[in-house]
Amino acid sequence: MFTPDGAFSGFSINDLDAAKAFYGETLGLTVNENSMGFLNLELASGATVLAYVKPDHEPASFTILNFEVDDVEAAVDDLNARGVVTKIYDDMPDDDKGIMRGNGPDIAWFRDPAGNVLSVLKSA
Repeated sequence: MFTPDGAFSGFSINDLDAAKAFYGETLGLTVNENSMGFLNLELASGATVLAYVKPDHEPASFTILNFEVDDVEAAVDDLNARGVVTKIYDDMPDDDKGIMRGNGPDIAWFRDPAGNVLSVLKSA
């Protein structure tokens, strides 16, 4: 019988070790390799997101993971200090740090080592 209790999200990557270092060391998530050789990314909410190596991986053209923060500018400064580039779009109405303001919640996008897009955005 179907129940939504065991639902989780996932996305593809192209390099397990690079993703493990980025999500674990750079972003500070708890990252565990499961028995199938995939990564389980443990979020503070208690949710788990699966990252799996796909040989013909193509980066997602949409935001795969959002991190709500109280202060987007402080989060961007912290990410930049960790070596994460937050100015990834040329065609967005964002500032020099890559923060878009005034079009919904403040938000800044960045990429993981596989080229997937993530964001930090102002919590509601």
